[in-house]
Order: sequence, then C-alpha cells, then structure tokens
Amino acid sequence: MANFAKPGGPQFSVDVYQNEFLPEGGREVNAIVTVTAKGGGTPAGPGASAAVVLMVDCSGSMDYPPTKMRNARDATAAAVDTLRDGVHFGIVDGTHVAREVYPGGGRLAVAGPTTRAQAKQALRRLSAGGGTAIGTWLRLADRLLAGADVSIRHGILLTDGRNEHESAAELKETLDACAGRFTCDARGVGTDWEVKEVTGVASALLGTADIVADPARLTEDFTRIMESTMGKEVADVALRVWTPVGTRIKFVKQVAPTVEELTDRRTEAGPRAGDYPTGSWGDESRDYHLCVEVPAAGLGQEMLAARVSLVAAQPDREVQNLGAQGLVRAVWTDDMAASTSLNSQVAHYTGQAELAQAIQEGLDLRKAGDMDGATAKLGRAVQLAGVSGNADTAKLLAKVVDVVDAPTGTVRLKAKVAEADEMTLETRSTKTVRVKK
Repeated sequence: MANFAKPGGPQFSVDVYQNEFLPEGGREVNAIVTVTAKGGGTPAGPGASAAVVLMVDCSGSMDYPPTKMRNARDATAAAVDTLRDGVHFGIVDGTHVAREVYPGGGRLAVAGPTTRAQAKQALRRLSAGGGTAIGTWLRLADRLLAGADVSIRHGILLTDGRNEHESAAELKETLDACAGRFTCDARGVGTDWEVKEVTGVASALLGTADIVADPARLTEDFTRIMESTMGKEVADVALRVWTPVGTRIKFVKQVAPTVEELTDRRTEAGPRAGDYPTGSWGDESRDYHLCVEVPAAGLGQEMLAARVSLVAAQPDREVQNLGAQGLVRAVWTDDMAASTSLNSQVAHYTGQAELAQAIQEGLDLRKAGDMDGATAKLGRAVQLAGVSGNADTAKLLAKVVDVVDAPTGTVRLKAKVAEADEMTLETRSTKTVRVKK
C-alpha cells in the first residue's frame, strides 16, 4: 500500500486484494483494487476551486401536477443555499433549448449572501413550457463551466420526461464531447422519464443517477447531492495501469459503490500504461476490479502482472502523480488448494456485477414480453442479492417478483408492478454493497 497527501486535501491509499497463485498454464489474474481518500471533505479556504451548474427541466410536463415545478424550484433553491462561499455557480432552464436563468451573460456567479438571494429570486420566475433536449442543457453547462478557473467542475441535471427533441445520436455526441470536462449527477423525477437516458448521462459524466419518484423528496435529494459536491477536492483522478510486455488488460471496472465499466475509456499514458477515469474525489473509498491476461509460465515462476497508481490529469494542465500505488502479482504453483482458491473480494464483486447485469436483462426481457426469460434472470438476481447480502436490492426485487425460494432463485413475476418500483429497481441496479474485509 502507498499513500499520498495532497496539501490541504485528502490522503490517497491503494490496497490490492487477490489470489496471486495460478495453476500451470494459468493466464488470468484478477484483483480488487481499493482506493481510499481520507482527510478530505473539510475545505480550509473559500470555495474558489469549484464550479456547479444546476440544470432544471422546465418542459411542459413539469406542470403535471403543478406541484412538480414548485418542488423543482424549492429543491434548486435549497441546493443554492448549500453552496460554499466562493463557489462559482449558475442555473440553466432546460426545455427543447437551454437558457441561462442566473446569472446570465455567459458567465457564472460567485456564491455569497447576495448572489444566493438573487439566484433564488430568479428561480421564482421559472415556469413550465416546451419540449426536452437534454444535450442542449449539457452543452450550455459545459460552456459556462469552461469559463471558470477552477479544478472541480460539476453539473446537476433534473428531468421528468423523455429526450424527445433530439436524437439518441445527438445526445451521445454531446456526452462524448462533455466527458472528462465536468462530472454530472442526473435525477429523474416522477415516472415519465427514460431510465437509460438518465443513467447514461451519469455514467458518461462519472456522476450518480437516481429516481425521485415523489417530487416532494427533491429538496432532500438536491441538498444531499450539493453537500457531496462541496466535499470534492481533487478532480479528474485516473487509475493508471501499467502492464509488462506480453500482458493484456481484459477489463477494468468500478465495482463499488456502483458497477461502472471503464475498459473502453482508457487513454494511453506512455509505454504499456493507460489511464482509466474515476472523476472527482472527496473523503471516500471505491473498489475496482482489474483482470489481466498474462503469458503462460512454468511452475515456481512469478511476475508483476500490473502496477496500479493514481494520477490527477486535468485537461490542459500538467499531470499530477498522486503517489499511491498497488502491485498485482502472478505466481505459478502446483499447489491445487492455493491455485483454485478464489479471493473473497474478487468472488464478492464478480457476483455483484452479475447481479446488476441480471436485473437489467430481466427487466428488458419483461418489457419485451419474454416472461420466462425475465423470470429466470430476475430469479438469478434474487439468488445473487441473497448470497452477497445486498439487502436493499433484495427489497427492490421483491416489489417486482414474488420470491418463492431465495437460495435457489425461484420466483414468480408479479402480475401488477407499480411503474415507480420497476424504475427504481432499474435505476439502482448497479448499486453494490462493500465486501466485509
């Protein structure tokens, strides 16, 4: 384990959990890499190193019921109140176009008593009307955030409907353009929005996604998001993975607190090294699953399969090595007990990733009318949730299926399922529980 203390910020550490022993001819090495940042979340000075843009859906559907728009205004006002003094911020009105609500003029305001009051006054003028084009909101947020000389750039996006006024390709193009420039938390309010659109925004921009089925809960949720954002101190942290000649990285994925595939997001970082983005960090811990294919070797031989380190790599700025480092090893042995033992961390998170996939596939099959396929997949999900101790996911599954026998995954699809329950399960399907270490 290696540590790095950023002056005035969190100290990073890396721990590697694996079974390094392989049988003769074995080539696949798996490891769980735990990255922890401690001592952050308590900024010493003014918040001039952060900028936040809040994007509020103001399409026509936000007027049904009328309380939804009022709840959105109140939640955004609460988020503004949570801003630290000195943080740059702005508010965007999102419909089929994007409009600056506050402060306007293509710039951001600096949080303080006066600007907070002005922002909340401007929010009172928000009204519902128009369509939905989420990409235009993100593009405007990107332009506003780019103009701030800060290290932490973050967006909070709220929508209640489907992205009907731009194509899926247009939204993807926007997400590709914004990736790495700012992080974004996305929320769907009510039940008329598309889960894959909201989770897609959060995934591409390394933020969180969730459902707020009851608009009255928006204030609580927005306050929690902003508190988390205010705790971020190091931006654009990447896992840098170096592997020796002859090895191949099969995958890199975040496995806690949520499952997030990172393999295809690699950017080259010198000979045999690549960076995998993890976003911004405060006082927190996350787990990553690294799978490496190594050349076959003889019994008794050992090698370094990978070296994992942390870097902060903001666009147009010098890459900062955060110092924390972990080593992944491979040792070939004829001890069958050693080489066939699956590391408990690896086993746990392999099951968690399968759990998320089983839920997604099961719900997709249910929507497509394949009830037998859906029953099988969701039954497997119930089984996996029980084995891993993921009680929250088990409760959500129980609202979609009747559990006959959890250990064997025997379930029956419920004849009637509340739309909010199904959407909550789908939105939160990638949330995992930490393995007990």
